[in-house]
Amino acid sequence: MYLILRTLYSKEHQKTLLVIALVWPEPASTAAGVRMMQLLEVFKKQGYGITVASAASKSDYSADMEALGFQTADIKMNDSSFDVFVKDLNPDVVLFDRFLTEEQFGWRVAENCPSALRMLDTEDLHSLRHVREQCFKKDIPFTTDAWLADDKTKREIASIYRCDLSLIISSFELELLTDVLNIDKSLLLLLPFMVDEITTETNWKTFEERTDFVFIGGGKHAPNIDAVKCLKSIIWPLIRKQLPEVKLHIYGAYLPQQILEMHNPATGFLVHGRAEDVTEVMQSAKVCLAPLRFGAGIKGKLLSAMQNGIPSVTTTIGAEGMHGILDWNGYIENDHTAFVEAAVRLYNTQLTWQNAQHQGKTLVNTLYNKHSLEHIFIDKINQLQKGLMTHRIQNFTGALLQHQTMTATKFMSKWIEEKNRG
Repeated sequence: MYLILRTLYSKEHQKTLLVIALVWPEPASTAAGVRMMQLLEVFKKQGYGITVASAASKSDYSADMEALGFQTADIKMNDSSFDVFVKDLNPDVVLFDRFLTEEQFGWRVAENCPSALRMLDTEDLHSLRHVREQCFKKDIPFTTDAWLADDKTKREIASIYRCDLSLIISSFELELLTDVLNIDKSLLLLLPFMVDEITTETNWKTFEERTDFVFIGGGKHAPNIDAVKCLKSIIWPLIRKQLPEVKLHIYGAYLPQQILEMHNPATGFLVHGRAEDVTEVMQSAKVCLAPLRFGAGIKGKLLSAMQNGIPSVTTTIGAEGMHGILDWNGYIENDHTAFVEAAVRLYNTQLTWQNAQHQGKTLVNTLYNKHSLEHIFIDKINQLQKGLMTHRIQNFTGALLQHQTMTATKFMSKWIEEKNRG
């Protein structure tokens, strides 16, 4: 009888997580989708009941949440039906997928579930990526002053303050928030991608068994499109002169027509579209190329390269926040000529290639170790839940922004809702 009562009690008090997703996760298509699935796995291991909700439509490549054991819900923006939904669910933790969802639904969560821990997964700092892209298009240097002056920065930082905790994926972005804006570290947690440790038994293909270069990047991400254009027009012709028999394979979901039309077998520039098996693609190629000229966050393609034993050549932007004080698993070059020389050197020199491969393993096991990062994450959540009231009192800026935002956003949302009814 005691065992039955204890089981019923534990079920009755099972902690619940609500994820408000900007889009339904696509782990086979986007690094953001991979990230979300990693976070869900952590909560699932902790016994949370998990509901994933989104106002977006599902795609053919959206993960099957129900098959993975999660509840799902279709929600509407600017609609009071969400208030009923979230109040009935009464989650212990609410995870906002990027600041745009916090802007839309944060005030409703705060109003209807005031005791829920509100957490923001930034994915990367969208404002940083946005301003860098604008500076690149204008051919002017990026500066923190330009970032601070942008409206999107103000919106994203306000969202960070309104939440109890924001997950920051890149060490560079954490330093930007703490050093430039002096955001209290209690509001932030550095949490990069969480992956399995690479063991000595990993069955990777050898240097001799691999061939060709590879680039992987989704077509909905502007830095990827620019990188492919750079490869096509500048970098690949120079590599091809030195390695006339070698090919470059371009993979990515949702590649636009302008990229698909770059396919040219005569020059070894092969555009394949979506990669059905990223592991197979990565473990067959010899060198990964990623000439990223703007962007933010951690680059999933470069971490995937490390996981699959393929050295890479990238830029400062590409490697930013990904390797700490450790050496890169290949080369970091911003000059096109130096980039090409590094790529050819890696491709031709077995010892250099093997050392770079080993360094990738060191980076993964040191900075992205799932076991240790999961413990850090859960410990932080437990700590906040125990002292949530004190934590919020000490975050006066967040309370101020929450008050002002709830007033402004609430009535704007209600006005939109009434307008839609009319």
